[in-house]
Order: sequence, then structure tokens, then C-alpha cells
Amino acid sequence: MALADTLQASWYGTRGAPIWTCPLAWLYGALTALRRALYRIGWLRSTRLAVPVVVVGNLTAGGTGKTPLTLALVEALIARGWRPGVVSRGYGGTQREPALLGDDPDPAQFGDEPCLIRASGVSVAVGRDRPAAAALLLEAGCNVVIADDGLQHYALARDVEICVIDGARRFGNGRLLPAGPLREPLSRLRRVDFRVCNGEAEQGEFAMRLAGGTAVSLMDDATRPLAEFVGEPVHAVAAIGHPDRFFDSLRAQGLTVVGHAFADHHAFLPEDLAVAGDAPLLMTDKDAIKCRRFARPGWWRVPVRAVLDEHFIEALAARLDAVAVGRARSSR
Repeated sequence: MALADTLQASWYGTRGAPIWTCPLAWLYGALTALRRALYRIGWLRSTRLAVPVVVVGNLTAGGTGKTPLTLALVEALIARGWRPGVVSRGYGGTQREPALLGDDPDPAQFGDEPCLIRASGVSVAVGRDRPAAAALLLEAGCNVVIADDGLQHYALARDVEICVIDGARRFGNGRLLPAGPLREPLSRLRRVDFRVCNGEAEQGEFAMRLAGGTAVSLMDDATRPLAEFVGEPVHAVAAIGHPDRFFDSLRAQGLTVVGHAFADHHAFLPEDLAVAGDAPLLMTDKDAIKCRRFARPGWWRVPVRAVLDEHFIEALAARLDAVAVGRARSSR
């Protein structure tokens, strides 16, 4: 069993954490606590923008549904008259300096998630220096910035924090990396503004569900209901934080799925997808953005849309309106 699989089994199963992870988890916790303290007392400084900043992140390593939530927030804010832009570190890409993505960005350069978000038509900037990257969005005319996967990146000051929670796996064994899946202690939840659960929500959380029942061809954007794949074996690939979520969602719609999991942000090559042979091959939007340049007939992406609690959207909009008013007053 690979090391990553061993750790996942201990994080979310009954297997105990390997003993060597315990001192490393203590060291990790001490260093992250020190870093937070240095920002809190001002030894490390956060840059505050002239517009509201909304951070979307999570406490656990791996995927929870942050990108679908970010896309849904973009859509909701545009509908309310805002001009949102998204800033990202660009994980998995080679871009280091702050850059604004063009109309057809290369995932190998900018990362798969930023390219997927840019495909929705919204302005996206990437860079290791998030405040500098976010400044490019203001130059592009954005009046609210959404920081994708930015909960632990304190260099960019934020006005609203949203923590996304995996409704199935929750917080695993509740321990810090690498003994558990947590990037920060569970006490961090008390300081976020909104908790959104991808699945069945608990008290104090807003529910989010991912909806999708259509496959889209990578070759020509032709669509086909997923129900039409029932009765024939299909292959599915996923290079996301929790691949089984994608495979299980297909099986829940009656499909017979042979799943092939890859590491998160895996840079696909054509030979990686030869496993499907002549059978249909299904993948997530995040993976399709990396495969469309060498797509073949029979390859399909399965887009999903985050359906959000309207009370959450209204509460977020009210918070942003209040922040914008405060900024306007302080600038006089």
C-alpha cells in the first residue's frame, strides 16, 4: 500500500495513525500556531485591499468542493450586481509571478482549478504573492475578490471566511497533518464566518449539494444524459482530492463504473487514459480542462453545479454590502 493510501486509511478509517506521524503533527501544529500568532501581533503583515475579500477554504487536506462553491458564489454575486474576480495560488502550475489569465490559459502553466474557473468567464489571477495577484483583479475592474483555497494564506487580509466541509468524511480522526487530515485545529471553525457542508449539514452549517446528470463530449461539446450510459460498463478517471466521491456519484445514477484514481492535480498524458479502450470514459470538469487538447471520441466530462442555501447567499450578500459601505466611509 502506498504511503498516501496508508495515511488516508488512518485519517478516515479505523487504522491508527503511524507512530512516526505523531511528533511531526506536534511540530506542524507548533509551527502553524506560531505563524498565526505572528500575523495576529503584526510581525507578519496582511495586505488589505480596497474591495471586499471573501476567502473560500477548508480545514482538511484534499478536496471538499471548494471550486464548485467558488463558481456558484461568482454566479450569485454577478446576479446581485457585483463584479467578482478570483485569486488563486495556481497549485499544479508553473506560474510563480502574479498573472491575469487570458481567454485560453494553459493548465500546465496556471493550474487546473484556475483554468476551470476562468472558463466560466470570470476574471482570474494567480501567483504565489496573492495580494499582488489580487491587485491585478482590481485593475481589471473587479469590486470583490474571492480567494480560492485561501483559508490558511494570511498574507491577504479577508473580510469574510467560508469553510467548506466534506459531509461524508467530515474531519476524519480530528488530528493535524500528517497524523490526521487537518491543516489547522478544529477550534479554527469558531473563527470563520460561514460553514458550508458539501452534503448533509449539521447544526451551524449551510448545506450544499452538487447537481449534475449530463455528460459533455470533450470533442464537440455534444451532450448526453448520464442515464444513457446505464447498462454498459464505463471507465472513470479522477485526479481530485476525493476521487471516490466522483465514482460514487456516477454509481448512484445507476452506472457500472470502473474507477481509476490519480493524485490530486495529476498532469494527465494520453497514455494515462488508454485504460478505457473503446469503452466510454468519464471525468470531472477539473480533469477535462487538462485533457481536452488530446481528446478522443468517447471521452466525456461530467459537469456539476453547486446548489446553495438561499439563506447563506443572502447573509453573504448582506455582509459584503456592509463591508463595501464601511470601505466607502473610511476612504472619505
